[in-house]
Amino acid sequence: MYKIESIIRKSKFDEVKEALQHIEVNFFSYWDVTGVGNETKGSVYRGIEYSTTDIQRRYIVLIVTEDFLEKTVETIRKSAKTGNVGDGKIFVSPVSEVIRIRTNERGTNAIN
Repeated sequence: MYKIESIIRKSKFDEVKEALQHIEVNFFSYWDVTGVGNETKGSVYRGIEYSTTDIQRRYIVLIVTEDFLEKTVETIRKSAKTGNVGDGKIFVSPVSEVIRIRTNERGTNAIN
């Protein structure tokens, strides 16, 4: 099993969510987060300059089996991509154990 963490643009969240549901990944958690990016100049809107060093993003976390790993990563990557700086990151790490609290099921049974 693998934990996939991704940081994406908030504007791409609905597209990513729909794409994940399309491949039958129906359970994940997400948070609104703020990070610091590499961009140093501000953006101007209606004559007012806004700081772009504090960037609003959405943080998504999900656990998948090895069978779904590449498919899920590619789905997030394709649906979150705009081609511009700041599209986000995807982190993948192994998970040694998952336990469903309600039933005490373990392993892949606990995430299905």
